[in-house]
Amino acid sequence: MFFFGAHSWRGESGRRYRFKCVLTKKGLPPGGQGGIYIFVRRRWGFFLETLYVGKAHDLRSRLLGHEKWGRAYWYYGATERYVLGPIRDEADRRRIEEDLIRSLKPRMNDVAIPQAKSSAPRRTAAATRAFDLSALMGRRAQRTA
Repeated sequence: MFFFGAHSWRGESGRRYRFKCVLTKKGLPPGGQGGIYIFVRRRWGFFLETLYVGKAHDLRSRLLGHEKWGRAYWYYGATERYVLGPIRDEADRRRIEEDLIRSLKPRMNDVAIPQAKSSAPRRTAAATRAFDLSALMGRRAQRTA
């Protein structure tokens, strides 16, 4: 892995996805190809920090006019865009995007991906009351009808 070459990221499932660095318009895939893209900030030469993970039906048109690239570039210091594609099936794109978001936890992805109910932490009624802020302040919680 040298500067501006291919790089791979591991998803939450443990699977590795190999992305290609895209610096110019000529490096983008042809129109009509779907896939996954990542906005990255490079630190200290070799350390890559993931800022945003997204999917697109048409990677070329999506990356040329992306609404978050300006913020990623000016505010967060994004230096590169990485592309994984072509991925034709929408279900596969969604699965890969969710896997990478859960693993990398990029700061610009606004919506949290919901987990399955079995993996959610379980709290008993006593634990819920113990963490209730109003109970700590000495007030009784209002019941909703």
